[in-house]
Amino acid sequence: MPAGENWGQRVAWRRATLAFLSAIPIGWVGALIGLGGAEFRLPVLVGALGFPSRRAVPLNLAVSFLTLGIAFFVRGRVLPWAHLIPLWPMLGTLLLGSLSMAFWGAGWLPRVRQRHLERAILILLAALGLLLITEAFLPLAPPGGGLPTGVIRYGIAFLAGLGIGLVSSLLGVAGGELIIPTLVILFGVEVKLAGSASVLIGLPTVAIGLARHLRRGLISSQEGLQVILPMGLGTFLGAGLAGPVLGRIAPAALKVLLGLILLFSAWRVFHPHQVQTATSGEV
Repeated sequence: MPAGENWGQRVAWRRATLAFLSAIPIGWVGALIGLGGAEFRLPVLVGALGFPSRRAVPLNLAVSFLTLGIAFFVRGRVLPWAHLIPLWPMLGTLLLGSLSMAFWGAGWLPRVRQRHLERAILILLAALGLLLITEAFLPLAPPGGGLPTGVIRYGIAFLAGLGIGLVSSLLGVAGGELIIPTLVILFGVEVKLAGSASVLIGLPTVAIGLARHLRRGLISSQEGLQVILPMGLGTFLGAGLAGPVLGRIAPAALKVLLGLILLFSAWRVFHPHQVQTATSGEV
């Protein structure tokens, strides 16, 4: 076997191993707080695995799709989907906005300059980190409240969906950290129902962005074997390991810790010095 080919296989094996191992703790903590962990995968894809942001976002979407697919079957057994039928008018409006922006955002991604994309990612990840910390001290509003019914309610649902779709297309995430607070605080949805609804909204939102990236050839079969599949398996394993300790760790303390980790990792990977280095040759 030629030396170059042997070296390439070692690099591929190391990348797949790192992708798998890094996804286990991400899946573990994500399961503990009810998230897919995509916010934490993105710094790993760019930092540890060395993908440019334009390549990392589609890869993150692919792993998010696998994670949501598993969550769809798991949550369907715990909480029947029929419980969401009364919410469909509002959820459908939210989903329409989310799908619209996810479709257009996926088309914008290849046109955005690398340094601009990195700065946008830094801002969005920092905002999600701060949101995690805030939720630890300010519990979500009790169910039964929310906005009044009518045109205003559906208009706000559509605008919220646009924001969720934008974040999904730029970060490659399902948007659960935004969907659940939106449903509970603005629309008075019970938090467990909101968790299931976030899967239903996130799955097609991620799927439409992922489909556009696949059509553009932004994900190769090699990346699927080296990154997407190992990360998906690692996330599934990590989520399974969370079961024995679920309920033993204070959610508030965990959210503060994860929020701080997200802030640090976002700055460490996407701060201006890194952006300047990565794009020094860009016109």
